[in-house]
Amino acid sequence: MSGDQYTRQRARMVESQIIARGVHDPRVLHALREIPRHRFVPAELQPHAYEDRPLNIGCGQTISQPYIVALMTQLLELRVTDRVLEVGTGSAYQAAVLAVLAAEVITIERQETLAERASERLVELGYANVTVVTGDGSLGYPSGAPFDAIIVTAAAPRVPPSLKAQLAPGGRLVCPTGARGFQSLTRLVRKGDDFEEHHDIRCVFVPLLGKEGWEE
Repeated sequence: MSGDQYTRQRARMVESQIIARGVHDPRVLHALREIPRHRFVPAELQPHAYEDRPLNIGCGQTISQPYIVALMTQLLELRVTDRVLEVGTGSAYQAAVLAVLAAEVITIERQETLAERASERLVELGYANVTVVTGDGSLGYPSGAPFDAIIVTAAAPRVPPSLKAQLAPGGRLVCPTGARGFQSLTRLVRKGDDFEEHHDIRCVFVPLLGKEGWEE
C-alpha cells in the first residue's frame, strides 16, 4: 500500500472513528492525522492499522483501538510544556501521539522485547523527546517525577498509589480501572493532597501486571 493510501486511511479514521464519537481537541486530531499508525504494527497487519479495533502486537499485548487512544489523550488535556509518563509502552504508538503534544515523554514497559522494539521504532521515526524505560510500570518512575500527566495503557484494579504520588499539582492521570475483564476509564486531577476523580466510558484493556497492579 502506498503512502498516499495510508494518508487517506488516516483521514477517514479521524473523521469516522474519532470526530464522529465526540473527540474534538484539534491538537489530538492533528496528531492522529499525521502519525503513521501502520508503522507501529507487525508488517502483516499494516493494511488493518486504521480499522476500528485493537490489533495484536505480540508478547500477549495489543495496540489500542484508535478511538481509545484519542479519547485518553484528550482527557489528559496536554500542554506543549508538559512532562508525561506513560505506563505500558506496547507498540509505542501512544507514546508517539504524546510526543507530538508534549515537551517530554517517559514511557515504561515491563517486557524487554517490546521496550527494545519500541525504542528502535521511535528513533527511526524521529520522536526524539521520548525515553523508553524497562521496569514495573505500576510503580511509575520516581526518579523522573513529578509529571504533569500520567497515562496508563493497561487495566489496574485501582489507580496505583505510586502513580498518584508522582503526579504534579494540577496534574491529570488517566487509567482504566476495574475487574480484569471489564473496566472504565478513570481520570484524576491532583488538587494539593486531594484528587478529583471522574469516570468515563467502559472499556477492556490487558491487565497491568506489577506490584501495584495485578499479580501474574
